[in-house]
Amino acid sequence: MNRKAALSVLLMVSLGHLLNDMFQAVIPAIYPMIKESLGLSFTQIGIITLTNQITSSLLQPMVGYFSDKHPRPYGLALGMCFTLTGLLLLSFATSFVLILLSVAFVGVGSSVLHPESSKVARLASGGAKGMAQSIFQIGGNVGRAFGPVAVALIVVPHGQGSIRWFALLAVVAVWVLARIGRWYKKQIERYGQSKSKFDIENESHLTRRQVVVALLVLLVLMFSKDFYTANIQNYLTFYMIDKFGLSVTASQYVLFAFLVSTAIGLLIGGEVGDRYGRKYVIWVSILGSSPFALLLPYCNLTWTIVLAILVGMVMSSAMSAILVYATELLPGNVGMISGAFFGLSFGLGGIGSALFGWLADLSSIQYVFQLTAFLPLLGIVTYFLPNIKE
Repeated sequence: MNRKAALSVLLMVSLGHLLNDMFQAVIPAIYPMIKESLGLSFTQIGIITLTNQITSSLLQPMVGYFSDKHPRPYGLALGMCFTLTGLLLLSFATSFVLILLSVAFVGVGSSVLHPESSKVARLASGGAKGMAQSIFQIGGNVGRAFGPVAVALIVVPHGQGSIRWFALLAVVAVWVLARIGRWYKKQIERYGQSKSKFDIENESHLTRRQVVVALLVLLVLMFSKDFYTANIQNYLTFYMIDKFGLSVTASQYVLFAFLVSTAIGLLIGGEVGDRYGRKYVIWVSILGSSPFALLLPYCNLTWTIVLAILVGMVMSSAMSAILVYATELLPGNVGMISGAFFGLSFGLGGIGSALFGWLADLSSIQYVFQLTAFLPLLGIVTYFLPNIKE
């Protein structure tokens, strides 16, 4: 496969991820609206996020394991049909139960996309696995960034029913994912398997004990990163409104700036990881973001926005490095590992969101931001990650 064809596939995968995660981002972006219209508590807001993310986190490892054994190229398009159904339900949901059902459908769609798309990115990587994973993940980050902006421009002025317009984009996403499915099917027919040569060439020299230790360390790092990020993504708008008196629309633009910064960080992390090693990227990404996180709750409006952007950029560079590092620990299981780590990320984010919503109800949203600022310090455990390459 030539480089032009590989880049075309990676860009299509990234576009599919962009659309999928933009739809996902609609959910937290409408929280201020539905909290007021339905009279929801912060705890209920957290439960909505938990339902959406647990749905996808529980299914993703199973989808990834199954696809490693029995690839289903057109499963990507089928998964987007679940997201389409969830968006239509969300557009007219007038009760807490209906909202939970709609976000569950959106979560199922996401559970299919992430592990399968990670495998496609791996197949089209040409050996630059970190950069390929970053290109795929950048689509998701850009989609999450545009979600709040789309809500501010479309849903806030025109109401919850205008969410149905996103269904038109979901149809576009189905078409894009079906095209990827055709390419994926040809690769399977050509090679007789979904595993790429890069998995065969990168057998690990580590012992079983070292692999277990490395996976446990990655679990702690994911906990630190995803708990902190869940707080920012789901409650930054409330924080900006509560502390600085911003409007809902203005707070959405702050969230947009944070999410754009995470996309930039992803691209940098993938390139640096391919060149200099993924362990170094993980070190700098999580532990390196702690000074910004610790300062953020005590700053004025301007510096709060600046520090949120810096935290997003630095911390997000870890995700592609962590995922590729994990697939190199257990080569040949890209779907299962990708599904497990994306699922873990969503699950931890959902649990964190529910926990922080409960804490905000008990105390205040500003106290939650002060408490979570210590989470990036857990990046110190990166010291225990073994070097995969001899």
